[in-house]
Formats: sequence, C-alpha cells, structure tokens
Amino acid sequence: QVQLVESGGGLAQPGGSLRLSCTASELPLDYYAVSWFRQAPGKEREEVSCISSKNGGGPTSYADSAKGRFTISRGANTVYLQMDSLKPADTGVYYCATGNTCWAIGLGTGIDYWGQGTQVTVSS
Repeated sequence: QVQLVESGGGLAQPGGSLRLSCTASELPLDYYAVSWFRQAPGKEREEVSCISSKNGGGPTSYADSAKGRFTISRGANTVYLQMDSLKPADTGVYYCATGNTCWAIGLGTGIDYWGQGTQVTVSS
C-alpha cells in the first residue's frame, strides 16, 4: 500500500529554518512529480513548491511567497523542502502530494497520493 509520510515540522522562530521530508513506501518517487502544499488555519490549501520527476528533467517551481526562501530537492526516495527565513505567515499544515507532472498537480486533478501532513508553526 502506497504511503506518503511527511516529517520535520515543528516550532520555529521568525527568521529560522526547518527542513521537511516526504518519504514514500511502495512508490519510487524519482518517477513522479512531487509537490508541497500548505494549509493555514481558516484558509484554503495552497501549493508551495513542486519538483518534476527525474525523467522530466527535475525542474522546480515555487509560489511567489516561497521564492528565495524555500528550496525543494530530492534525496533517496525522499523529497525535501528546506524552508529558510521563516515568517509567521508560513504557519500551517504542510502536505506532500504526487502526480505525473507538476502541471497536473497544479490543476488539482492529477494528484495520485497525499500525505497526512506535518504541522509547521512560526512564532516567537
């Protein structure tokens, strides 16, 4: 059974850093695009970043709110989201999701699997 598991969330101070991990069981993540989404309290879920499959050349994309501060990358069947210069507005539950392409994931109709989420709280 395919499972996506996020980890690395927690409490950080403004200006601090966290690194989130998305690991998969029974799914070779290299062959899939992987996105990170977040859902802040009382707000809709929004896509933060996406990395294409290795077959797709691995390009990355970022929401404007994440550009210059977040970095998405791949490891051994893991996708990371390095978050630097954190702001209170980054608070939320972060989810990873897989699909064939970042474009399909962004449409919302091409998501194959979701993780259960990890809480990120940025506060002093």
